Amino acid sequence: MNKVKASGFTKQMARNMFYGGSVFFIFVFAALIFDSERKIPFRSNAEAITPAVERGKGLWETRNCIGCHTLLGEGAYFAPELGNVYKRRGPEFIKAWIASQPTHIPGRRQMPQFNFSEEQLNDMVEFLRWTNNVNTENWPPNIEG
Repeated sequence: MNKVKASGFTKQMARNMFYGGSVFFIFVFAALIFDSERKIPFRSNAEAITPAVERGKGLWETRNCIGCHTLLGEGAYFAPELGNVYKRRGPEFIKAWIASQPTHIPGRRQMPQFNFSEEQLNDMVEFLRWTNNVNTENWPPNIEG
């Protein structure tokens, strides 16, 4: 006489669920990657990169601005987000603010004085203008960053 096993969760069922679920989520992940890669050229604003934007990015990197500021959500959270500063404040304010540092206001964090030339200030503004026009799908979530 054969004994009938009680149906339950077997090792084979667990293995099948693991492999089936893994394959399913690998396909989902691959589809998300494909979708993101397809959208990047339309969102990146790469066609607007000029030599001034490249020089401004070089200043951003060599002066370690990202050590204090965030740009499009990346960087340190010590100082304001600058991905939309061009829209918030405008080019003349940006140049005047950078040139006036440090402010020596008691109790306020101080940005260093970089002694930028007028051309370097213009390049930095162009870089920030370019980042302002990258399609970030409304990042940062509010205008003040």
